[in-house]
Amino acid sequence: MTDKEMLQKNVEEFSRDQDWMELSEKESPVYKAMRKRYIDLKVILTATGVNLTELDRIKE
Repeated sequence: MTDKEMLQKNVEEFSRDQDWMELSEKESPVYKAMRKRYIDLKVILTATGVNLTELDRIKE
């Protein structure tokens, strides 16, 4: 997998994770599990130079 493909995969996963988080109750175990992945992806994308200003809808 190329760097470009990996970056695209992570951006798409970040977006999907946020979609599910927006549909879940913040105190639910499912939301808390998704939030862990959200933070992981946020770190990965930031480290690769992606500006999350427009992509991050949750902003936690």
